[in-house]
Amino acid sequence: MSFNLIITVAGIGILVGVLASVLNQSGRGEMAQGVTIIGVIVVLYIVVQSIAELFTLVKSVFNLY
Repeated sequence: MSFNLIITVAGIGILVGVLASVLNQSGRGEMAQGVTIIGVIVVLYIVVQSIAELFTLVKSVFNLY
């Protein structure tokens, strides 16, 4: 797991948190919920890509295929 990945996920989390807070304070709760859901989807996409890369690395190390 790369340090870059941790910083990216943390940055997205902070950005989504700030945006959701601002939108909630301005009375746009539905939009804040949408921003939160989109943030979770983006982070999941990044994590899935990283896990796929890890599986490829493990496969090549043990010469599985």
